[in-house]
Amino acid sequence: MLFTSTGKGIRIDENDVRAMGRTAAGVRGIKIKPGDEVISLIAVDSDAGQILFATANGYGKRTLIDEFSLQGRGGQGVISIKTSARNGRVVGAIKTTGDEEIMLISNSGTLVRTPADDISILGRNTQGVTLIRLGENEQLVQIEPVAASEDEHAEDDG
Repeated sequence: MLFTSTGKGIRIDENDVRAMGRTAAGVRGIKIKPGDEVISLIAVDSDAGQILFATANGYGKRTLIDEFSLQGRGGQGVISIKTSARNGRVVGAIKTTGDEEIMLISNSGTLVRTPADDISILGRNTQGVTLIRLGENEQLVQIEPVAASEDEHAEDDG
């Protein structure tokens, strides 16, 4: 699966991408417009799980993987999250099962750790919900999954 900063996404079969040497230019995965860029590549082996999207203005959502049908490579893809003046551009897309936590990182250094379960599961063609409240001139720049620490496992067991 490939996702772009304008909210488009495409799910292709990895067998459609032929093996090449390291100096090769590769093949087209998704057709993008000027000013757009690929922000995420996610390998999925089944329809289980969700894709979590986050936008520059602090909005996001989870969408089920099975809402993305298999397409041929090189297409324009489908809308994965609506980008607008409210949302801003897409800054990240990660695969989640819902039982882990994610870290939201802003350009002013604000870090927020939140359970993925707390984020709504919505369809592809939607804008999402508030993930983080940002200050003036502040933008979300990245999302990352967070591995559970050993201390958290000890608290759950005891």
